[in-house]
Amino acid sequence: MNEAKITELKKLATEVRLGILEGVHAAASGHPGGSLSIADILTYLYFEEMNVDPKNPKWEDRDRFVLSKGHCAPALYTVLALKGYFPREEIANLRQIDSFLQGHPDMKGTPGVDMSTGSLGMGISTACGMALAAKLNGKSYRTYTIVGDGESQEGQVWEAAMFAAHYKLDNLCLIVDWNNLQIDGKITEVMNPTPHDKKLEAFGFHVISIDAHDFNQIEAALNEAKTVKGKPTAIIAKSVKGKGVSFMEDQASWHGSAPNDEQYAQAVAELKATI
Repeated sequence: MNEAKITELKKLATEVRLGILEGVHAAASGHPGGSLSIADILTYLYFEEMNVDPKNPKWEDRDRFVLSKGHCAPALYTVLALKGYFPREEIANLRQIDSFLQGHPDMKGTPGVDMSTGSLGMGISTACGMALAAKLNGKSYRTYTIVGDGESQEGQVWEAAMFAAHYKLDNLCLIVDWNNLQIDGKITEVMNPTPHDKKLEAFGFHVISIDAHDFNQIEAALNEAKTVKGKPTAIIAKSVKGKGVSFMEDQASWHGSAPNDEQYAQAVAELKATI
């Protein structure tokens, strides 16, 4: 990827992070840490990878995306807004009564959301169903899903993984957001689900490990995934919770906490300084 494209994507990802903070600050609630950690991957998916049309959100042949870690909706909402599914100004209404941007994604209320998620483990299961439906219907669209590393403590995640391999869902790309933190602390201390790579390989996945904040690595992994036949692909994306905001980075306390006015101002200043 050339430097101009990387610069463009980095700027977009920064705009995503600013939207995440704006929404969570305005709502005085939400999940900034894990939203910030997936901003780069979501930016690449929607602006480079996925075949979607904001003017036709229900287009039958579109690629599908399921945010299995649904509590990180602020990241998805901002990407959808920047992509043109709805006005950017709506981000300020996050979690407000009568807003279509609620705390977890709602496929019935939010343009561009392919699946309502929030109950951990259910998103990846639905993504498997979407991928199988494409196979049965002779469709060429691909399905992408982001699962949290803490979410992978759910047994349902592994049932879905078994399903995906059994049905040879090579049109499914599972992305594990591996920031090693959940609401109670390090995932390896709360309930250790690692090693994700070896476990997913044992379940029948083609596995790729990357830096979740390196656009060259994101691009290479997604391109490789499209060449894999006869099995699903899992991308283990090593990320930093709270990425981009100095006092939030690698801090479990920002899993579900909103910044106050002073913290918000500092975070915005830090991010804008990178543009």
